[in-house]
Amino acid sequence: MSQEIRAYELVALKEIAEMLNSTNNMNQMLDDVLIKLLEVTGFTTGWIFMTDNRSEKLCAASHALPQGLNANNQQVMCGTECWCLQSYMQNKLHHAVNIIECSRITYAITHSLGDTEGISHHATVPLKAGTDSFGLLNVSQTGKVYFSEEELALLEAIAYQIGTAIKRIRLYQLQEQHAIHYAKLGNVIQSINAVQDINQLPLQAVKHIGDTFHWQHVSLFMYEQQQLSLRAHYTNNQLNKEWLSLAIDEGGPVSTAFSENRLVALANCEQVPYKSLSSIGIPPFLSAVAVPLRIRSRSIGVLFLSSQLPHQFDDYLDDFMYSLGDHFTLSVENLRVYEQRRELALMEERNRMARDLHDSVIQKVFSLSFLAKGAETVLAGKEPIVERSLQEIRQLSQEALKEMRTLIWQLRPAGLEHGLLTALKKYGNSMEIVVYEQVEGVRELPRAIEEAFWRIGQEALNNVKKHADTNVVYIRLVKSEQLASLEIRDKGRGFSPEKRKGKRTMGMLSMRERAETLGGELMIQSGKGQPTIVKATIPIASEMDTWEEE
Repeated sequence: MSQEIRAYELVALKEIAEMLNSTNNMNQMLDDVLIKLLEVTGFTTGWIFMTDNRSEKLCAASHALPQGLNANNQQVMCGTECWCLQSYMQNKLHHAVNIIECSRITYAITHSLGDTEGISHHATVPLKAGTDSFGLLNVSQTGKVYFSEEELALLEAIAYQIGTAIKRIRLYQLQEQHAIHYAKLGNVIQSINAVQDINQLPLQAVKHIGDTFHWQHVSLFMYEQQQLSLRAHYTNNQLNKEWLSLAIDEGGPVSTAFSENRLVALANCEQVPYKSLSSIGIPPFLSAVAVPLRIRSRSIGVLFLSSQLPHQFDDYLDDFMYSLGDHFTLSVENLRVYEQRRELALMEERNRMARDLHDSVIQKVFSLSFLAKGAETVLAGKEPIVERSLQEIRQLSQEALKEMRTLIWQLRPAGLEHGLLTALKKYGNSMEIVVYEQVEGVRELPRAIEEAFWRIGQEALNNVKKHADTNVVYIRLVKSEQLASLEIRDKGRGFSPEKRKGKRTMGMLSMRERAETLGGELMIQSGKGQPTIVKATIPIASEMDTWEEE
């Protein structure tokens, strides 16, 4: 190779390299490099095919195309039905190739699409950077049917420079895209953290996530009663509050993410139907991500994102998806602590009011009743009008005492200071229910847990009275170092869980929310003609740790 040609090649490579490093805009870079390439090489026309599924169209750039190839909005440049692209996509094209008769030009001539300006052949070169392949560079020249070895070597060097520039811009765009994702994540976190009601958190979370990232479908599953419960569902800008149950092994990617505590991503699952998800209202999808919701390395639910389009979540890092799920669970934990503190504050205030009423008002009303009784005895038969007034005073004071004691019962259950089971037994006896109690463990329960068990036990006993057709209940309280559980079992007529699937009464919701507010869970087990078991389990360690931090 002559010194003149060598110098010419170096100048061409230098000018193209300078141009390639001048922008991070992919379309501008491809257009500019074609213009510069034709300028320094003297070729007539050129075009670039991009095959990495990141470009909006196959022919990503072209310059000085003849009329026949440019006709009808470059219709002939669409599609992969040509030798060079087929060979490239079959992994048969690795180097610059010489003397290719272009089927696209032939098609343009055959269908009289316009003047081809004497172009019949072109050279084609793969665009690569290391092991990454991006597409093809094609160049042609009027009347040229042969490209020399030096020309092909130069084209190959230029194609490598273009491939390296494409990879650099792709990496830049990817980092920029990730920065945008994390900025949006920050906005979502702020919105979720602003929710103050733990019962509204599932609804608001899926709405904020769907609105911010423009995802078609966002669903929230929580683990309870050994099932996955669909708590909230956002689809096509519509928000739905759900409470539908899904068997732990029937949720496809949702079940896998929960059971294996790992991210599950599906890029294109057109051939895989998930009937169990469809049965609870999840729309059909082609791509999806199931994100495990983790607390202290333990999965408590799944955030499920899905789309009717393929590859919708390919650009999101796994770490990003894990961060999204972890921030949601952190918000749940923070709200539980907040609700727990609020419940404790309310309980302390109720107890204070109960003490004040008992120590002051009740004593005074009792004294009034006692004095009226004494005056009535002294004036018996002497002053009938006064005696009747005293009787009315005594009767009214006794009614006031009864109402006041009822009010104190509601504020601070009588007997709770003597133990949870004693209070529940008295409450059951007041409804003519025979209560058999059993306790395991001797540690003292924190007040918030005792109060939650008391309210859950009240509601369970109310349900027995109303629905169970029995007056016998067995209550078992188990206390360990880490957990406390309260189990209420009756031998009534039971009910069919299948008929109540997806339905929850206010009483059941109240019991569940009291347990979950303290980080616990509620299980209800029954069957037609079988005993009904209500079991609440609440961790003691997490509740105590919260107060130790204060």
